[in-house]
Amino acid sequence: MTGPTYFDAADPGRIRAEYPTDDFLGVYGGMSRDELRARQERRFLSCVEFAWKVPFYRRLWGAAGAEPGDVRGLEDLPKLPTYDKSDLMASVEAHPPIGDFHGLDAYDEGAAPPLILQTTSGTTGKPQPLIYGPKGREVQNALLARLYLLQGMTRGDTVHSVYGFGMVNGGHYVRETILHWVGARLLTAGTGAETRSAQQVRLMKDFGATVLVGFGDYLKKLAEVAREAGLEPGRDIPIRMIAGHMGAESAESMSAAWGGAEVFDWYGVGDTGAIAGQGPDRDGMHVLEDAQFLELLDVDGGGAVADGDLGDMVVTCLYKDDVFPIIRFNTHDVTRILPGGNPLGLPFRRMSGFEGRSDNMVKLRGINVYPQGIGALLSAQFEALNGEYVCRVERAGEREEMTVTVEAKGPADREAMEAALRTRLGVGIAVEVVGPGETAALTQIESRQKPIRLIDARK
Repeated sequence: MTGPTYFDAADPGRIRAEYPTDDFLGVYGGMSRDELRARQERRFLSCVEFAWKVPFYRRLWGAAGAEPGDVRGLEDLPKLPTYDKSDLMASVEAHPPIGDFHGLDAYDEGAAPPLILQTTSGTTGKPQPLIYGPKGREVQNALLARLYLLQGMTRGDTVHSVYGFGMVNGGHYVRETILHWVGARLLTAGTGAETRSAQQVRLMKDFGATVLVGFGDYLKKLAEVAREAGLEPGRDIPIRMIAGHMGAESAESMSAAWGGAEVFDWYGVGDTGAIAGQGPDRDGMHVLEDAQFLELLDVDGGGAVADGDLGDMVVTCLYKDDVFPIIRFNTHDVTRILPGGNPLGLPFRRMSGFEGRSDNMVKLRGINVYPQGIGALLSAQFEALNGEYVCRVERAGEREEMTVTVEAKGPADREAMEAALRTRLGVGIAVEVVGPGETAALTQIESRQKPIRLIDARK
């Protein structure tokens, strides 16, 4: 065998020193923004230097008129163009099977690190190859472990994970994080298609699961399945903590479903890993700015937005300088930066969390509407709803109309929900109320990593 092994290339000891996990608050608490900026600049320049060796970036940046030496620090980032998944998929089409956005050819013969290959779930189209080098992969794992530990996960927990496996990244990423950096016991159940829901709740009971991780939509459903099986969450299944992507679920409703468990949200995408997450303060999500440089850009115009305004999350990973650099990747996920200081004494900004996707944005009578935000809005106001919903947009004559179908556990006031949407969003949206489980065939919640929330019937 030639070339470094995975762990030789990753160098976990160096990662622990540069991206602390369990002593995270001690290292960064009280640090100034200037000291943080110095770390960011050093790491950023290393990524830019490597990116110039990658064909994808040479082509992208060259077409925008950029040359080596033009970018000397983070203040020069706007000189470089953003890119998104469509650009990566175009690279894959032109250079199959994994595109030319990697820098493996920049290494001397026999010196390249191993390549880790996963894919996205294909929620928004054809699955995208996700490629990592060992260093980039293990830093991602350490960053997520940092959030899990900050939120209260311990080595003594039994963690039940419903992230999917197969070629998708989620289940593998979370497994590596917990086993490599946290040390907790892990139940790798996966989605409902991989391990039936009834079997999942039995596993939780038999092994004494104390922590749940996954997407909120499915975690909420599992609480209902547990009760149907005669198991009371919080008593028969001693879940004390939930960490995942809450989506439309509020922390309060999720906690109630699982017998009072503490609930934490975090955010990341397959390419970048964890970007931000809640801490014990629960005052927004702390952006991991020693590793992720976040810009928020106007969805329509592309310019920077002010703190407090919604914008597209554009991410530059400050640690990916081994295989696939990520510099100004537009996730098309929408959030806002929260004003004010950091309640944990960290030098990091905070963001509100995931508020929708700009590429799923629907413009109704001149108003931008994000379907993912509708479920959260209604669930927070109407207790009869169970959090499951799907939106359908279609053309009616010269204009577009949207209908949101929501599941209700009992009587629900459709007109009141339509009035709430009109007041909050400034545009009329029809509401249809159905019984529990009746949207499952449309959302595919049992089989998909991320349920479908928008059906576009305009085409």
